[in-house]
Amino acid sequence: MWKLVNGKLVQSVDESRSEYKTRISAVLIQQLKLQAKESNTHIGYLLESGFENILNEDAIIFDKKNRPKDRVDFRTTCDKDILNKLKIFAKKNTLNLNDVIEASVAYIDKSKVKNVDWRYRTEIQ
Repeated sequence: MWKLVNGKLVQSVDESRSEYKTRISAVLIQQLKLQAKESNTHIGYLLESGFENILNEDAIIFDKKNRPKDRVDFRTTCDKDILNKLKIFAKKNTLNLNDVIEASVAYIDKSKVKNVDWRYRTEIQ
């Protein structure tokens, strides 16, 4: 992101975001790539939308026996507060964070997803 400081643009790291690594289904990643391309966004922003919406639920039903067998490592970023709330939500529902991340895909609201250019925004300081 960029910050306008004393009339000059200064490139800055968004301190509100956190990098994380997870293991999710390879098929799911391919589906998210297509959705991201169609919606002019990034996979991380799609997932973040799903995270926000799944956190509004009291509980989720997830059958641990039906976990995908094709899980691969995946790295992206997310808002720190949302990620922390998601970890608490996973513990509360006795699930792994990976399970909650995969379940949140069903809760993605494409109309509220950040645009691909969000990371290049300018904030006035």
